[in-house]
Amino acid sequence: MAAAPAAPPPSSKGSLREDLTCAICCDLFQEPVMLSCMHHFCKACISRYWRGTLGPVTCPQCRKEFRSKQFQTNYLVAAMVDKVRSSSSDTYIRNLEKQLSAALQSHNSRKEDLLCTIRKDRDKMDIIKRVGADLQGCVKSEFRALHQILEEEENHTLDQLRREEAEELEKVQRHLEAAELAVRELEDNIKLLQQSNITLTEFPQLRPCVEVNVAPDFDVSAFSGKYLAPLQYITWRRMFKALKPGPAALTFDAETAHPSIHVSRDKTVAVECDAMTPQPSNSKRFVQCVNILASQAFQSGRHYWEVEVGSSPKWDLGVASETVDRRTRIKLSPENGYWTLRLRNGSEYWAGTQPWTRLQLGSPPQRIGVYLDCDERKVAFYNADDMSPLCLFSKGPRGKVFPFFSPCISENGQKPHPMKLLHGALSG
Repeated sequence: MAAAPAAPPPSSKGSLREDLTCAICCDLFQEPVMLSCMHHFCKACISRYWRGTLGPVTCPQCRKEFRSKQFQTNYLVAAMVDKVRSSSSDTYIRNLEKQLSAALQSHNSRKEDLLCTIRKDRDKMDIIKRVGADLQGCVKSEFRALHQILEEEENHTLDQLRREEAEELEKVQRHLEAAELAVRELEDNIKLLQQSNITLTEFPQLRPCVEVNVAPDFDVSAFSGKYLAPLQYITWRRMFKALKPGPAALTFDAETAHPSIHVSRDKTVAVECDAMTPQPSNSKRFVQCVNILASQAFQSGRHYWEVEVGSSPKWDLGVASETVDRRTRIKLSPENGYWTLRLRNGSEYWAGTQPWTRLQLGSPPQRIGVYLDCDERKVAFYNADDMSPLCLFSKGPRGKVFPFFSPCISENGQKPHPMKLLHGALSG
């Protein structure tokens, strides 16, 4: 059985009222006066109490005797009585109730806000833990794939080394066996000759000796060269072909190029020219803006490619939807079908949002990596020199898209800088 709740302690207000209550009239002091025994009474009450008394008088509380009817007004107690009396008025109580109600409402509201914040923080922590666990799984999976590639390459290289070692050993073993057989035959003939030399009757019948070819040459440098070469680099080049996203060629589509863009013969370099070259008109070509697309289109899977921008002070690159308007000048933004990174004035890097978003880069990249995940609708940009992330579009394109490039128009007589596709593209 639960214990009964303890009685609440007396309020300070009630205790103070009792202290300021006259023991004669049992009401708050009216003009409080203090006797020499330190007890207080209303001036009128103590005067009535002593009226008609001849000789010494006494205190109504402690019964102490006094020779004369003397007391003094206590202004401090009078002020306290006034304060208690005013605090007991209806107006004061109503104001106090309003203040208490407002304070209670404010505290409850803040409590709800904090509880809501706590719930959001806990939900956020759950999300972080869940996303972190998923990412750990992805990272482990990616590195397991790399470990598998390395293990397969190691096993392949060791198997090849063992085969070549066995082949060389077999060559020498055959020559060794032939030489040993020839030695035995020569030893037999030597015995016959020695025996015949004793009797001197006739020349002995000797066994024909096996012909031993010249010993096979073993070139240590040639044998070990391929295994003492930059093995890590050779393996990396082989791994590169097995990566997922894996390698795939990426080239410029000259039919989409603005007339002032020149494309190299191998279609891996695009550069802006001073004079426009007459080009056959087609619906694929950019007419107003100095843009060009890649020949390859992507609609599913993951893809990665790198572009060398060098020290060019101005460029745009990224991906563009197949349906972008190529006949008019248009702002590069996701709303218009472009997801781009751009450079202006040699050092101002921007994400191609609407409006542009300024990016703070530690060092100017010479190569830009573009990663496209069609299924997750993500477009990310990297400094390909150290693979540090530059910016990410989490709401990427739908449908077919093309790698997009713009060397931009050179200004103030500056020499045009080419854009060059590196290592092809990576697709998976």
